[in-house]
Amino acid sequence: MKALIADDDEVSRKVLELSLAEWGYEVVASADGDGAWNALASDAEIRLAILDWMMPGSDGLEVCRKARASRSSPIYIILLTTRDDREDLLTGFEAGADDYITKPFDFDELHARLKVGERIVRLESELAGRVGELEDVIAHLRRLQGLLPICSYCKKIRDDGDYWHQVEDYISAHSEAVFSHSICPQCHKEIILPELEQLKRDSGS
Repeated sequence: MKALIADDDEVSRKVLELSLAEWGYEVVASADGDGAWNALASDAEIRLAILDWMMPGSDGLEVCRKARASRSSPIYIILLTTRDDREDLLTGFEAGADDYITKPFDFDELHARLKVGERIVRLESELAGRVGELEDVIAHLRRLQGLLPICSYCKKIRDDGDYWHQVEDYISAHSEAVFSHSICPQCHKEIILPELEQLKRDSGS
């Protein structure tokens, strides 16, 4: 999974880069908030972000706000901060951060928090896929519920391309319905029985 690290402290940034690479992440690094935002805006594959709160240019809070307002793909954001006051933490969460970790931080704790972020991002991606499938199903149902031109004689249906189809062919192509053919009681009485009687008469003549 691709992860962004944004920290203006070069030593801290390099240590984080090495650690995340060792944990199996594909790392993108930035030394300031503007670079971090450019990376997030241009690369939808970045799904984890570790942002220092205080950075040149846009700070971590501003990057959070921009990401939440603009990105459609799931992303899990962890703020790095020396602040641990309740009001500061609430400010960070209100800006769009999912988690925070205070400096100096424990690398095992950071690794554990990143794993949580991975699970959440994957669940959000799966949910988005399910929503997309549901929207497709609803679109199909709406097409089936709309006004369909049907021939008064042969009962074929005309599609948007002005082609005529058997009813069962059209419905099968626009839904998951499967047809099995049978004979209704009325047709059996009015069509099949007279045909059988005619066959009997023909065979006896």
